[in-house]
Amino acid sequence: MKLVRFRQGHVIRPGIFAENRYYDVSAFGEDYSEEFFASDGINRLRSFIDAEREALPEMMGTPALDVPFCRPSKIVCIGLNYADHARETGATPPTEPVIFLKSTTSLTGPNDPIIIPRGAQKTDWEVELAVVIARRASYVSEDEALSFVAGYCLHNDISEREFQLERGGTWDKGKGCDSFAPMGPFLVTPDEIADIDKLRLWLRVNGVKRQNGNTADMIFKIPHLISYVSSFMTLLPGDVISTGTPAGVGLGMREPVYLRAGDVVELGIDGLGSARQEVVARGHNA
Repeated sequence: MKLVRFRQGHVIRPGIFAENRYYDVSAFGEDYSEEFFASDGINRLRSFIDAEREALPEMMGTPALDVPFCRPSKIVCIGLNYADHARETGATPPTEPVIFLKSTTSLTGPNDPIIIPRGAQKTDWEVELAVVIARRASYVSEDEALSFVAGYCLHNDISEREFQLERGGTWDKGKGCDSFAPMGPFLVTPDEIADIDKLRLWLRVNGVKRQNGNTADMIFKIPHLISYVSSFMTLLPGDVISTGTPAGVGLGMREPVYLRAGDVVELGIDGLGSARQEVVARGHNA
């Protein structure tokens, strides 16, 4: 299944995307929250859809999409997980996963604007595969790790490099700004992905291809990441692990290039859909 959430005015409704159409599943009675995932919501929703398919309201046109799941308790990100990206930034490929956290207030819909923070000069792009956790996970073995996956999602791990690298302390300051975690359009269940280790990731800025990678090139694969992260913190249903970005970020260019107001970022991953984000400057009073 492909789970979506769409906006109607100030209301967010759960839905699915099937056969190139959007359907409202509000009649299911639940949003895609921690409680939904913890109570085997994916399978319960599947049964509901099988029973009610003919009665599901179809959304005409393309609805305004929100994040395809409710706000998680945490967004755990993996840094430098592609050797080519580590090299382009002048870093040594890590011997263990690099972990940092992204604020849940940075979450935004897949086609919402990227807002450049006040004082920012080096806002960068990073296409990533995000993993959404299905059930409480603590000290999970690699062999059982994939059984804890609810689904996969497209993520643009926006980064303000000056805040991240030049302001002291950890990376978090440059990662958690408002609008810095566009996710979606879909949460795609694992049964729809033939091989999670062979997915192409791509990103364009103003029509120019900047990133063109493949999940086959991850240093640390998804089972290892789930096992590793769960040995340091308990993962709750709906939590996110974002698995790193391939080469092609603005920071890695011989003459670095960063996002400016008016730029357009497009990105996608095989099987997980695509997204389009316009870049805007944050207003003085916002």
